[in-house]
Amino acid sequence: MRLSFCSDVSAADWLVRSGTPDWQLIGFGPAGFEAYARLRFIPDPSGPGQLESHVELSGDHPSEMTRTRRVLRRLAEFTSTPQDCYFCVWDGYSDIPLPSRVLRGPMVETPHRRYALLRGALNDLDAWEAELGAEQAAVDALVADGGLDVVPACPTEDQPAYY
Repeated sequence: MRLSFCSDVSAADWLVRSGTPDWQLIGFGPAGFEAYARLRFIPDPSGPGQLESHVELSGDHPSEMTRTRRVLRRLAEFTSTPQDCYFCVWDGYSDIPLPSRVLRGPMVETPHRRYALLRGALNDLDAWEAELGAEQAAVDALVADGGLDVVPACPTEDQPAYY
């Protein structure tokens, strides 16, 4: 199976109708999971007023997609349906340009974002170039994985941010 765009976005109704505050839904997904974590693509700011452009990464720093693939491989252990999953891709995410036919079609709509809904297997992401909510054991596995920079998080608390 490969990832395909869904013209019927009703599978994402539970996200849209979750009642989760917009900023929390964007950053963490819907409320109600046992535990939450943040996958960091760059380190958190080390002080007030720090800009992302101030962060210096080594030449061998793994890409966002490399880290995302690794997270999904770990999370596959915690689902009974790793061959049948849904993915929401924000229409403003520059690393995954969406075809115009997708942008004109049905999208998952939240107050401040629009997402294309894709369906496929977790490992189908390997064909491409968060915050995460899950059961506690899944978050613990991600945090313990030395190849990832994942920290426990609470979606109702302020998160470190660059200015």
